[in-house]
Amino acid sequence: MDLKQLQYFIAVVEEENISAAARKLHMSQPPLSHQIKLLEQELGVKLLERGPRKIILTDEGKLLYKRAHHMLELADTTIKELEDCRRGHAGTLHIGTVSTSGAVMTDERVLNFHRAYPHIRFEIHEGNTVELIDWIEAGIIELAVIRTPFKRETLNQKYLEPEPLVALMRKDFDWCPDRQAIQINELQNRPLIYHRRFENRIENACHKAGFEPYIVCKSNDVRTATLWSAAGAGIALVPRIAIHYAGRDDMIYKEINCPDCISRLCIVWQHSRFLSFAARTFLDLFDGTQEDYLPEHEEEQG
Repeated sequence: MDLKQLQYFIAVVEEENISAAARKLHMSQPPLSHQIKLLEQELGVKLLERGPRKIILTDEGKLLYKRAHHMLELADTTIKELEDCRRGHAGTLHIGTVSTSGAVMTDERVLNFHRAYPHIRFEIHEGNTVELIDWIEAGIIELAVIRTPFKRETLNQKYLEPEPLVALMRKDFDWCPDRQAIQINELQNRPLIYHRRFENRIENACHKAGFEPYIVCKSNDVRTATLWSAAGAGIALVPRIAIHYAGRDDMIYKEINCPDCISRLCIVWQHSRFLSFAARTFLDLFDGTQEDYLPEHEEEQG
């Protein structure tokens, strides 16, 4: 199985037709069909079935299609890492980010890094924490900036500064316009919206304060929580950076004075894997933080 065969296979799957895939690849149909047949013979499985109108993937074909993208990405990353070694202080840094990590990527330290190494390019891959960790393990990215809590023992970790969760709401929800901070018990009987990532810590904080939270919506994206809050559905409990996603002038936020209502960003990378010059230098920007350390109130979560 070579990389060219994987490219052929992906083209056939995405075009759902061998003739269309051959045209896309600028080749004739018989050689393409032959390469797919050789791939099936080598793997010892049937990858494709001819349907009445389009190609249908077998279960084995679905698995290979998922892995083929990772394998091609890994090959491309490896080539670029070799180029880094040859060229010295140049190359590409493949880094993953969650939607609420924008403050890190525009930090003055990162801008200084860019000025010092103008020949290092950034390729930023955006996704959720689970996706980014999978991409690290697949070798697609070297580093990822993700948000706690998370759990993955195979990762080195460098924690950044803690960030409080805030109560983001429309002005007509504001019960204390003279204050910029609230206590957790003030959220009792108020409609709450939050990311599932913070579910355990928010609900534990509410239980410690002696009440059951009134939950309107849980989501898998902080941006969804802010949009629901902006629509007037309730109060979003989100990291402070997320207030920029509200997109309305009538939104306010209040910090929550509660030691459990804390999040932070963390840079992670794979144990025992080669890091490019660009990745090592990027990590050096954040010296002074602690690796392999779980701060107080940072319980792990899958």
